Amino acid sequence: MKLEEIQAEISLLMNQFEERPEDAHELYAQLHEKINELRAFGMPVPQDLIEFEKSLQAEFEAESQGR
Repeated sequence: MKLEEIQAEISLLMNQFEERPEDAHELYAQLHEKINELRAFGMPVPQDLIEFEKSLQAEFEAESQGR
């Protein structure tokens, strides 16, 4: 897959986070997969995506622990 295609899919996912916040867990899983694709191909991962992924992960972990 080309870098442009992965970036386009990530952009679409980011829009979906705004439009469908109730699907955040599913969208997070898809975003995580796309970020891993970038890493697997040795492509740079934008720092803002890394931070967004970490913040979502922390949020979901806190939810699962009942915080």
